[in-house]
Amino acid sequence: MSNYIKSRFVSIKNALNGLWHVLKSQQNAHLHLIATVIVVLTGLWLGLSIANWVFLLLVIGMVWIAEFLNTALEVIVNLASPDQHPLAKVGKDLGAAAVLIATIIALIIGIIILGPPIIDKLWGI
Repeated sequence: MSNYIKSRFVSIKNALNGLWHVLKSQQNAHLHLIATVIVVLTGLWLGLSIANWVFLLLVIGMVWIAEFLNTALEVIVNLASPDQHPLAKVGKDLGAAAVLIATIIALIIGIIILGPPIIDKLWGI
């Protein structure tokens, strides 16, 4: 049992190392972090319903997962193909496209959920 618990702590440490790597090395992760903080603070300010929080947290998570998978893909492609190769570029472009799609969907859902209550709170419409 002791080895099992120790291996869980090692797994968590490795995951935190990955989290730190993305946050310190990926400029887009900084934008995602700023957007996440703004959305969460706005949601708290608006007093969103649990259902709206569920949707927002799902799309926030979707963007972060896409960013982490894209970073992993870039690292693996760089390892496998240190020289420029057209297929390596395609792989990286596809990973970046996944992040872009996730971000656009999150933005649309964020506007749908946050837009009306922000307008109501600021202008009483």
